Amino acid sequence: QSSRANTMTGGKMAAATAAKWAEGYPWKEKLAKYKGELSKGVWGYWELGAWKPLGISGRQRARLRKEVLLAGEDWAYDPPRGEMRTKRKGHKVDRIAAEKRANTVELMKKMPQMLLDYKLRSNQSSVVHNQCRAEQSL
Repeated sequence: QSSRANTMTGGKMAAATAAKWAEGYPWKEKLAKYKGELSKGVWGYWELGAWKPLGISGRQRARLRKEVLLAGEDWAYDPPRGEMRTKRKGHKVDRIAAEKRANTVELMKKMPQMLLDYKLRSNQSSVVHNQCRAEQSL
């Protein structure tokens, strides 16, 4: 008889739970219940030199977080994010070689003008040099 009574009581509790969950995951009650635990950290905390795990499991915490965010509320219990990695991957030599090749391409575009300037300078210097020689020989 006692097992039969337990089944009836269990059936009523199951019906109450099903009615509670019919409108969705009861995240507001869960958030209110575990607010203190969630503020202690993500995985646990140190207390008097001993590591204490949280009173809520990681899976339950993740589900609660998901439901709160889906409802459009803020979730303030995540740890602060670290900085982005600024160091480049790869070898510095390869990067420098690529920069040198790009610089060479730019200089080759300017090369015809540079050659023309060089010819003009060399002609002018040879003319000036010849004039100086002529004056010295006088």
